[in-house]
Amino acid sequence: MQKICLFPGTFDPITLGHVDIIRRAVPLFDKIIVAVGINAGKAPMFTPEHRQDWIEEIFKGEPKISAAVYEGLTVDYCKRVGANYILRGIRYVSDFEYEKTIADANRTLDPAIETFFLTCEPKYTSVASTIVRDIIRNKGNASPFLPEIVAQSIKLS
Repeated sequence: MQKICLFPGTFDPITLGHVDIIRRAVPLFDKIIVAVGINAGKAPMFTPEHRQDWIEEIFKGEPKISAAVYEGLTVDYCKRVGANYILRGIRYVSDFEYEKTIADANRTLDPAIETFFLTCEPKYTSVASTIVRDIIRNKGNASPFLPEIVAQSIKLS
């Protein structure tokens, strides 16, 4: 059985912290689907398609990584794509507490889907999409937190 992993998130925008987690997870799985979740409770800065395009461009040379957009329960999407694993990145202890609550709920909904947590590299601990969006909204330079393709795209838009 193939080890297919879903890395769900809003990725609004995808940051160097996200990229770090994805690249370090590649050896652990046969396939990683980076899935842009549509969350009705959030007002994203960038369209889901734009975020998916960034992910595809960043990982175009990595055959084990693909990008998708989904809506609804993450465990339901896992079932649709055959993923038995969910990947989540952890920066702080508070992230773990929040992520464990979600992992426990997902395990209750489908015990066959296991959640993996990877801690980010220390240099990316302060990188959060919320902070990056605030920098962008206020015309600051967010490029130290972003993959080059994302930084260039934002400058052009």
